[in-house]
Amino acid sequence: MSDQAQPLRENKMGVMPIGKLLLSMSGPMMFSMLIQALYNVVDSMFVSYISEAALTAVSLAYPVQNFMIAVATGTGVGINALLSRSLGERNFQMANRVAGNAIFLGVASSILFALVGILGSRFYFSTQVSDPEIIQLGCDYLFWICLFAVGLFGQVLLSRLLQATGQTFYSMVIQMIGAVLNIILDPILIFGLFGCPAMGVAGAAIATVISQFVGTALGVYYNRKKNPDITIAKSDVWPNLPVIGRIYSVGLPSILMQTVPSILIFGLNQILVGFTETAAAVYGVWFKLQGFAFLPIIGMNNGMVPIVAYNYGARKPERITGTIKLAICCALGIMVVAIALFQLFPDKLLSIFQASPDMMEIGIPAMRTMSLCFLIGGFTIVSSAVFQALGKGLLSMSIAIFRQLLLVLPLAFLFSRIGGLDLVWWSFPIAEVLAGLLAGVYLRHIHRKVIRPLAEEDYKF
Repeated sequence: MSDQAQPLRENKMGVMPIGKLLLSMSGPMMFSMLIQALYNVVDSMFVSYISEAALTAVSLAYPVQNFMIAVATGTGVGINALLSRSLGERNFQMANRVAGNAIFLGVASSILFALVGILGSRFYFSTQVSDPEIIQLGCDYLFWICLFAVGLFGQVLLSRLLQATGQTFYSMVIQMIGAVLNIILDPILIFGLFGCPAMGVAGAAIATVISQFVGTALGVYYNRKKNPDITIAKSDVWPNLPVIGRIYSVGLPSILMQTVPSILIFGLNQILVGFTETAAAVYGVWFKLQGFAFLPIIGMNNGMVPIVAYNYGARKPERITGTIKLAICCALGIMVVAIALFQLFPDKLLSIFQASPDMMEIGIPAMRTMSLCFLIGGFTIVSSAVFQALGKGLLSMSIAIFRQLLLVLPLAFLFSRIGGLDLVWWSFPIAEVLAGLLAGVYLRHIHRKVIRPLAEEDYKF
């Protein structure tokens, strides 16, 4: 679509009242993320019925799976921020070019991860455990997840195109249908219901892949039929190095930032397995359960980022500041509820995963200790998303590295040597407090140096 053919109307991100806008943009995404968190828990719950070894295998596979998600969502952050800013500047040709290169990057990334799954799965598990049952179960799961990574990349990136133009309802539908379908398929393929063969952990992976391909198909449909702000021509899909460079100037720090948890999980698993493999299973369960606290905030951020990026391009600092303040307040409210649940009912949460007495003994104090990081964590997550939306992704990356690699891992290693397993869990709240302080310093600097000058007539982007 040519520039002249694009509509001259103002996008709702520049005119709708902030409260209503954030709700309309983030509400669907928060709901879809809650569904995603439910899927994460249900998926592991079904796997736990196979055996604790199966649950441990899936937990050990998660760093690679999380790295795939990091590349997809990080690329999506760069696409989202650049596309929204282009629309705010009314540069529709650039917006279409960004959307086309999103498709190219998704296909290229999928091919790379397929090769990883085919060639590297067994080596990856062999570096962590010696139990042949866990190694085989892990390979059965990771092979399928990596081989058909195109489903994940298609679902994530096509959803991001919808988010960037304010069409968050359709993005929610994609996420929700994919997650619900996954929940339905999990028991059918894992246990062999309705005439299907029992596939075990491989069935869990295949259920995930099928749901992602359905999400991708919906993403193609909604972007073609329901997204009038972008129209992708064949020439837009051809790789454009300057556009890719601008996407990754924001997206690469986000990828690195989201890759850090994979490194953290891998490193922590090595520390925890030194005590007992059950401790690694507990941490895997924790990582799934804490999604109920963090994923809704991430969903809110997915709605907030295009608002901030659009109004940055449109030079409306008051709308940027109002959006940030409201998002932080919402995040803190969510975290207060989450802390209460983890402090009061850790045994009930663990029982969802068929926790053995040993798993309960380790998991109850672990859940209560690690959940203390929630309140500060909500503020830090929102602040990091603000930096990404304003093109300052390196700040987000530095916070993630500072918290998880420079604090959590060294503290966990130190505590494992001087105080035992229970002390290891304290590395999380200690690190979160220090990372939150750093995020506050960054946010104050960004407001003074980036947001406030937007009101000045001589401000240059």
